[in-house]
Amino acid sequence: MTVTTKSAAEIRKLRRAGAIVGDTLRMVRQFAQPGVKLKDIDRAAEALIRSRGAHPTFKGYHGFPAALCLSVNDQVVHGIPSDRALVEGDILSIDCGATLDGYVGDSAITVAVGEVSSKLQTLLRTTRASLMAAIESARPGATIGDLGAAVEAVVSPHGYGIVREYCGHGIGTALHEDPQVPNFGNKGTGPVIQSGWCLAIEPIVTMGSNEVVTKSDGWTVVTRDGGAAAHFELAIAVVDGDNIVLTRTSDDELP
Repeated sequence: MTVTTKSAAEIRKLRRAGAIVGDTLRMVRQFAQPGVKLKDIDRAAEALIRSRGAHPTFKGYHGFPAALCLSVNDQVVHGIPSDRALVEGDILSIDCGATLDGYVGDSAITVAVGEVSSKLQTLLRTTRASLMAAIESARPGATIGDLGAAVEAVVSPHGYGIVREYCGHGIGTALHEDPQVPNFGNKGTGPVIQSGWCLAIEPIVTMGSNEVVTKSDGWTVVTRDGGAAAHFELAIAVVDGDNIVLTRTSDDELP
């Protein structure tokens, strides 16, 4: 494992890329309404990213065909935008990446489409709360295991599943860098976090079983039992003092 410590100048570049992701998520979350097609959301996102002089990181990444990963209900990650229209009561996970001047921003949110059940509302709140708990735990001298333990401490009392096949990661000039950041673990274990590490933390939480399968398109991952899944992600720079959130979705979502 080789973790690249980022300089202040590199962190500024990551913040600029991350701001484009944040702006894109702020815009497209408004599109998540009944009757809207996933392809239309994706087209709007790509247009905004390119208008800012950036490249949609996901498009073409290992052959992925779109700017956004859009995953509905039991779709966990890597959903391909299609002509599917959203309906009242859906939840939609929106994962966005943008590359600017060689540096990558990456963030995800899960939003309710119209009115959703109280059970789904709790799933979304809990998943996001687990992300914020992990960010709060990310300090120089902490361990990667501390972050996973923080996620588990929030999620486990609800009886939800935590997807183990997919995890957070380092971020910089590549979308996925060392270290891996699992959403489970024990305090005091794993690599010791250093000032200047940039991490994308992304808990993926399921209503039932945490077992997942990949559909025949080779991309879309769904829960094995058909239960709903939520996904929240923010990229941060770990520095002495307060962490820097590199990819905002809105001011009230800062830790």
